[in-house]
Amino acid sequence: MPSIRTDPTSALVPDMVVDGAAHEALTVRAASVRGDSHRYHAEPRQDSLAVTRIGEPGPDELLLLAVADGVGSAARSHVGSQQACRLAALSLDMAAADLAGALREADAERFARTANSALRRVATLLAHQAQERGDDPGAYATTLRILLAPLDPTVRVRGFLAVGDGGTALLRDGRWYLGITDPDPDGDGMIDTRTAALPHSDRAQAQLLGPAQPGDVLVLCTDGLSTPLAGDPGIREFLARAWGAGSVPAPADFLWQVQYRVKSYDDDRTAVVLWESRS
Repeated sequence: MPSIRTDPTSALVPDMVVDGAAHEALTVRAASVRGDSHRYHAEPRQDSLAVTRIGEPGPDELLLLAVADGVGSAARSHVGSQQACRLAALSLDMAAADLAGALREADAERFARTANSALRRVATLLAHQAQERGDDPGAYATTLRILLAPLDPTVRVRGFLAVGDGGTALLRDGRWYLGITDPDPDGDGMIDTRTAALPHSDRAQAQLLGPAQPGDVLVLCTDGLSTPLAGDPGIREFLARAWGAGSVPAPADFLWQVQYRVKSYDDDRTAVVLWESRS
């Protein structure tokens, strides 16, 4: 583990975290695990996650799910990924009414405009935080992927926004769909080698997903999971059995499933998974 005398911000990052939530037809499980390479070098987990509700309580309230992957070459990216999730939740909460309206009306243009405005605010605040601490903003470089799901069960559209790489996949009726947020129709949806990262990149890929169907399992993840999921049939089969069997795993079981070993993949691994009830 990292030493607190070397860097308290590194030493106090947990090796792993697990979270979960449920609201009527929606159930969430989330986990972030430090990769073996970072454990070997006594480096902190650079991935972060967030699971929270945003917006005024009521029909326009949204479930926010986020994952962030600190850029490996950036010295304080573990701080950047944590702050990006926090700042995104706060900024999107300020715009929650507009976002909820865009999702209710399936207005992709309005959603993208509102989401990008919020992400520009996140980038600005993240850069300011770095400067206030005497750090180069580039040292906080991190990707960010967010899913917004209305808590109103009559609204079946979901909102997605991302800066940088990672994965978003759909498991439906036992079959994986890996390209649901891929701007390249010939891509696999899970590997994005672009180097866009906050705070220097402040424009998000924003789009609407859906309509969601009963039994859908939507996976938001960092490339520590998206890369093996795209490249290894074994992990796809394992997770399809674990997550697509009709029941939601307990948090401890979900953590174990996210830690599934795949040879040569030793990066941090973070996943936030949303289950749509079959009833």
